[in-house]
Amino acid sequence: MTQNMSFLRNFFLYKCLFALTFWNHVSLSVEDELFTSVSNSFPEDGSNQKIKSLPLLYTKSNQSKDDSNWVVIQNTTESLSLSEITNKNVNKLLALLSNFRQGSRLQNLTLTNVSVDWNALMEILQTVWHSSVEYFNISNVTQESDIKRYDFNYSGTSMKALTLKKIKLTDLYFSQNDVYRIFADMNIADMTIADSEMIHMLCPSSKSPFRYLNFLKNDLTDLLFQKCDNLHQLETLILHKNKFESLLKVSFMTSRMSSLQYLDMSNNLLRHDGAAVRCQWSESLSELDLSSNQLADAVFECLPVNVRKLSLQNNQISNVPRGMVELKSLEELNLASNRLADLPECGGFASLQFLNVEMNSILTPSADFFQSCPRVRELQAGHNPFKCSCELQAFIGLERQSGGKLFGWPAAYVCEYPEDVRGTELKDFHLSQLACNTTLLLVTALLLTLVLVAVVAFLCIYLDVPWYVRMTWQWTQTKRRARHDSPGDQGPVLQFHAFISYSERDSLWVKNELIPSLEKGEGCIQLCQHERNFIPGKSIVENIINCIEKSYKSIFVLSPNFVQSEWCHYELYFAHHKLFSENSNSLILILLEPIPPYLIPARYHKLKALMAKRTYLEWPKERSKRALFWANLRAAISINLPKADENCYE
Repeated sequence: MTQNMSFLRNFFLYKCLFALTFWNHVSLSVEDELFTSVSNSFPEDGSNQKIKSLPLLYTKSNQSKDDSNWVVIQNTTESLSLSEITNKNVNKLLALLSNFRQGSRLQNLTLTNVSVDWNALMEILQTVWHSSVEYFNISNVTQESDIKRYDFNYSGTSMKALTLKKIKLTDLYFSQNDVYRIFADMNIADMTIADSEMIHMLCPSSKSPFRYLNFLKNDLTDLLFQKCDNLHQLETLILHKNKFESLLKVSFMTSRMSSLQYLDMSNNLLRHDGAAVRCQWSESLSELDLSSNQLADAVFECLPVNVRKLSLQNNQISNVPRGMVELKSLEELNLASNRLADLPECGGFASLQFLNVEMNSILTPSADFFQSCPRVRELQAGHNPFKCSCELQAFIGLERQSGGKLFGWPAAYVCEYPEDVRGTELKDFHLSQLACNTTLLLVTALLLTLVLVAVVAFLCIYLDVPWYVRMTWQWTQTKRRARHDSPGDQGPVLQFHAFISYSERDSLWVKNELIPSLEKGEGCIQLCQHERNFIPGKSIVENIINCIEKSYKSIFVLSPNFVQSEWCHYELYFAHHKLFSENSNSLILILLEPIPPYLIPARYHKLKALMAKRTYLEWPKERSKRALFWANLRAAISINLPKADENCYE
């Protein structure tokens, strides 16, 4: 058993050594004639760092650089990359490539900076077509002669993918069949022609095996693949950065591609104005990229019904209409960089799971979004000009309720308005519940208003404000009538030494003591008493005001009866008003009987103030002190009155 294992191990080693020796012999024999030295192809300072070691390459040490040499970028068993292919070395290249027949180990071939005739370019492509190369990349190609018809042989190829980039055709007058037909009828799975200013591509002549077509950065228009029935196996079509204008025609282009799954129409000039003709998309189309076009709201009327992933980024969409076609299979929708003012509803997106509305014009997003879109797992709504106000409070609460469904929170969610909170993250913006709840605010304001009204009403009643207002009104009316009746009058003339204000219950003391003692004594004192000096026909208030104004002093006989009299209060109010309006010292208070403070009503606060600040005369109970009382009272009201002197003389 051990001998058998040793025999097998030795046999395997011999086989490996034989294969390596054979491949090294082939490489040396071919490359010794055709490859140039890598060390002589670039400056000695080693400026090109892309050159790798060539373990199978025989180099010639003193060979000079000229136009007939190409540059080896990469050379391995399975990959070969050459540069600087010209008409002078193209025959050597063809001779080299002819050695890599089918069955060879070379699978990847890359040619860059190719400047050859059209026929030579086709010969290169034809030679590679029948080689072992599966992935052929050619870039920076310049066609140097007129384009002529070439009969391309499509049989017997190992190629799976062909990539042509930056193909420059100097011949401006050529037949489309001479160029486009060669590529349209290729029986390979993947083909890329990019950045080549290609204006058209023909429909394949027969059923095509194309599964992947990439025509990015060309000049293709709406005429591409119209009424083309031979692309049934095509799954991916990339038309990024071309010149398509009609979304309707794009839909017609895909309608006959029964296997199409991915379509990239980004960075074109697409529009859709809601034409009467209905769009017809491939039913198999599941991923569509329409970003960076000129599409508006009407685009939702022209979308494939079975699409699962849709990108409408960087368009002119301001609203998602409600009456659009339902996209029941749509799972991912990108509406970033549009003109949306609010989050869209999910009425037409029953299966939506991912939504991107970043960089729109959303000020206050709807707070009920996740209720209308229950299947959404991730919402990207950052980088919008959020207006931080009460309406935004509910949206801010979504982050807590949604459990992390807001992508980019909190860094991407920042206040833009108003100015005083600009730059504040939404998570740090807070307003009180009272400021944001209108009902609560109204109820609070109403309660405060009612409390304020109740307090004001209580104070008015407690301080007898209505009474004072009424008295002020009567005082004003009386003064106005007086000015109206005597427009040239300079003011009232003093006729009395004093006006007597007393309660009717204290009238006996006034008539028996006060009036006789003042009027019948020395000095001829004239007193104004309501019973004899009020003018009939005038109101009581007007008579009171006239007597107070025509009297030098006002004597108030204070007692518990005085504070119970309404008219005494009137007289005290008007006298006090004169005290302040004329800045005079005209009040004389006589305390006939002591008045307990609790008996004085609240509206008599002026009386309390006067008794606290002014000296008053107190009626003495002892007869021996009454002479001094009358002498002090006479001295307080003594003044020379012309009319009083005439009355005394009479």
